[in-house]
Amino acid sequence: VQLQASGGGLVQAGESLRLSCTASGFDFSRYNMGWFRQAPGKEREFVASIRWNTGNRYYADSVKGRFTISRDNAKNTVTLQMNSLKPEDMARYFCAASSLSTQVAFERGTIDYWGKGTQVTVSS
Repeated sequence: VQLQASGGGLVQAGESLRLSCTASGFDFSRYNMGWFRQAPGKEREFVASIRWNTGNRYYADSVKGRFTISRDNAKNTVTLQMNSLKPEDMARYFCAASSLSTQVAFERGTIDYWGKGTQVTVSS
């Protein structure tokens, strides 16, 4: 199983980044997918997710209206479009996959597979 994230980098506040995560080794189309982030000295936190069956999207309050998650089952890819980035968005972003049925479990970090992460740095 692999979750390969890409797209991180250094941007100025107000700019955009697009993170992608390509999965392999499991049935991507039947897994809920999402993103978490972890800043230095802080706990990993939920950012966004998208359900495998309904396509419903969920976001942390801190990113609603700025971030958009999407998935392409044909390409085994989940994408996080991040607009209007703020310095507080700076963190390492991790792709996650879960077969569990509840959104609560996903947001709490009950995850089957984690990617290694990609760094997002936002300068003010």
